Amino acid sequence: MKSDFGRYIDHTLLRPIGTTTDIRRLCTEAIEYGMAAVCIFPSYIPMAREILKDSRVKIATVIAFPFGVTFTEIKEAEMRASAARGGDEMDFVINIAALKSGDDKSIEAEMEHLTARARTLGVHTKFIIETAYLTEDEKVRACKIANRVRPDFMKTSTGYGPSGATVEDVRLMRSNLLPEIQIKAAGGIRSYAEAVQLLQAGASRLGTSSGIKIIEEASKG
Repeated sequence: MKSDFGRYIDHTLLRPIGTTTDIRRLCTEAIEYGMAAVCIFPSYIPMAREILKDSRVKIATVIAFPFGVTFTEIKEAEMRASAARGGDEMDFVINIAALKSGDDKSIEAEMEHLTARARTLGVHTKFIIETAYLTEDEKVRACKIANRVRPDFMKTSTGYGPSGATVEDVRLMRSNLLPEIQIKAAGGIRSYAEAVQLLQAGASRLGTSSGIKIIEEASKG
């Protein structure tokens, strides 16, 4: 894991006061450190696309962020606009309140709809379930919904919840998801040791704003 560790990292900037200078720096750092993707707000996609056009770094963006409580057609519109401007990966926040209300049918219908539309657009899907707000039963139910729909990824957290990714949550998700559904752990990942634990638990992508620090720690290890 120590060599080429950047391939696990989504270099993330989702602060509301992040500037265009910050986004440019994020993209150039992602290229320099060989990261999998940058994860940014939709409005910055055109700028990122121009900077990243000759690189292998993907552009991930967030949809219905950070609460997920909007209409499915709005989420689809955000995805379509983002894809048209060069986004590669869509990190949707599920309707967390609907899941907690026991409305699994609406969660599944939305996930199915968005995943199908994403495939027609040629973009990948990640669904954020915000594990810090969920009981173990709710986490398992979200995984079972995903198994029926088969999105590309399930993602632990927005980074705006009470806590971020934990080894226990990733392990629980991995044990309840089909092997082909990948896991993105995000939120509060600040060290190489934490990153390795999350990968060993079953994550294959890490969303973090500490990617450079993690990669540099990996190279020393």
